[in-house]
Amino acid sequence: MFIGRESELNSLSEHYASGNFEFFCIYGRRRVGKTELIKEFIKGKKAIFFTAVEDTKDVNLVDFSQSVRKTLYDIKSKAVYADFGEAFDDIYEYAQKEKLVLVIDEYPYLAASYPGISSLIQVEIDHKLKDTDIFIILCGSSMSFMENQVMGHRSPLYGRRTGQIKVLPFDFDTGKRFFQRGTEEEKAVIYGITGGIAKYLQLFSNNKSLKDNIIGTFLNSDGLLFEEPANLLNQELRKPALYNSIITAVATGSSKVNEIESKTRLNSATCVKYLKNLVELGIIKRETPIFDNATSKKSIYRLNDGMFRFWFRFVYRNISRIQLGMGEQVYNDIKDQIPDFMGEIFEQICKEYIWKTDLPFNISEIGRWWGNNPAKKAEQEIDLIAVDITGTKAIFCECKWRSKKMPGVVIDELIDKAEMFSHKEKYYYFFSKSSFTDTAKAKACDNIKLIEFSDMFEHLEE
Repeated sequence: MFIGRESELNSLSEHYASGNFEFFCIYGRRRVGKTELIKEFIKGKKAIFFTAVEDTKDVNLVDFSQSVRKTLYDIKSKAVYADFGEAFDDIYEYAQKEKLVLVIDEYPYLAASYPGISSLIQVEIDHKLKDTDIFIILCGSSMSFMENQVMGHRSPLYGRRTGQIKVLPFDFDTGKRFFQRGTEEEKAVIYGITGGIAKYLQLFSNNKSLKDNIIGTFLNSDGLLFEEPANLLNQELRKPALYNSIITAVATGSSKVNEIESKTRLNSATCVKYLKNLVELGIIKRETPIFDNATSKKSIYRLNDGMFRFWFRFVYRNISRIQLGMGEQVYNDIKDQIPDFMGEIFEQICKEYIWKTDLPFNISEIGRWWGNNPAKKAEQEIDLIAVDITGTKAIFCECKWRSKKMPGVVIDELIDKAEMFSHKEKYYYFFSKSSFTDTAKAKACDNIKLIEFSDMFEHLEE
């Protein structure tokens, strides 16, 4: 069953119905669901669907020839076009008479085997295809390639596209739709450890418990996620061992460049270069405190991918035990640490809730804050701050994924921290997995909201 991607499908459908030439770039990290999105879109449409492979130009030409002939003439033919130009001649002849979709999936592989393909497609568009009703889709998992070599201003294809879609991991509201059983908390945990990636969500069975799902996918040497990070790094990067060391450093608490350098023993230039590549892949994110600019010296690096975060925290250090068939033992050792792992995930869910719910004002930005509190002469953090476009109104948020009820002292502490900021209107939102103490409840008022996870879940279901 296809789940989500309603806005992406609507955009593709609107352009398809335009009656004009259309050219879309669809890109995003591996396993995020790009191919499934395209397959859903082309259902019932005349479409050539070709997936490039990491091989020679000749091998890709053979496969492309078969895809074109099968769609245009409904025949399985071993005949191969003399070159890609001849294949596009056939496509053009057909597109003059009938609406057609042309999909080239894993386009970076084709471009690597045949560097002239982008120039060829540019010539075909400029001289022929722009006057037809064809819909071209180039799709790729290499985000840097798609952004720079296909959509970038130096690309031969620059200025030809009519749209693009960066396919992102699902938010919690959509990700939980994959599961019909389990508690609200279990659905959140599954969402957290899969990072909202479509392929990983599909691996978790509705017929198994959370424990059995985690053991079966992560804590079993035959599990489909047991070696997933290593496989992804090997596919995307030339020196996976060095990247692995950086990810390990970040996963184990090193967040500043100098800390990562110290733990990996890489020089500054190399470390920054590799971090940049990991950011482009969506595995790591560079984060600055809200209100600081992008070049802030307070910037830190965090794992952006929930699956990587879970794997490096709980699987990496237990590989030997898992290979010996001790997955259940490992699960029993880590299960009490999962609530702490969920803290960052819960912040993401709270952020999603804030964007989607009715608030006292329209927000323009939301993010974490950390820095020095001059009044306390101490470093402090605030989980989330949401502000309006004028900068005069703010919502300060505390997010706690804990088994204990949130006490009233947490409310007092956040209000105290907010004294650092000069916003004229201040509101305080407290999110708790496990409700609130009576002392905390007594503090609730118009500008202090207490929100339980179960209530958030119901709101996002609406």
